[in-house]
Amino acid sequence: MRVLAVDTATEACSVALLSGDELIGRSAQGGLSHAQQILGMVDAVLAEAQVSLSMLDGIAASIGPGAFTGVRISVAVAQGLAFGAGLRVAAITTLEALAGQVPHGGPVMACLDARMGEVYWGCYTGDSRLGVLSIGTAAVGPPESVMLPVPGTYRGIGRGFAVYPVLAALPGLLITDSQALPNAREFARLGALRLKSGQGLDPADLTPLYLRDKVALTEAERRRQAP
Repeated sequence: MRVLAVDTATEACSVALLSGDELIGRSAQGGLSHAQQILGMVDAVLAEAQVSLSMLDGIAASIGPGAFTGVRISVAVAQGLAFGAGLRVAAITTLEALAGQVPHGGPVMACLDARMGEVYWGCYTGDSRLGVLSIGTAAVGPPESVMLPVPGTYRGIGRGFAVYPVLAALPGLLITDSQALPNAREFARLGALRLKSGQGLDPADLTPLYLRDKVALTEAERRRQAP
């Protein structure tokens, strides 16, 4: 199976192509904006693999949560590429992709900085058919609101743990990587599993996952948070 994955939802901008057992990827942080980089990365991985869009089996799209503009770019790029080539898309969240970086199949808590004093988080476990399965519901809120959905030992991954070290004190949580960001490689792997299982979507049905509607703090809220 050949699956192209795109992700621009966080500080990292990445693209990956899964072709059989081979993965080719590009990733960047900083420099040009995600909108300026993403299509060039797509062209680069397709050229390296000597594959055209028409030869793909589908596209794995990062749907968030993350930066509002980044999520919109990721969804729009995936839709545009899929529409043009007549492909199905697999919707993968940034938290699922983070959880997919943890090699063993036990419970994982994925956590990203949501800005404005909040984090995005969700808990997952490994699954042979779909890659990861949710334990509970992904959420957004202040660090003190984060909790494990069911008792147990969880591996923690994601940059939210670096931004809010207090989260490491959660009982039952062992931090694996506090600097990790989603990468298109995991989107590609998870997308291939979803497409194989019949969970591919028409590109028109691909929708962002924001988890909250608010984009920025008000001036009064910023003053209250100031040290």
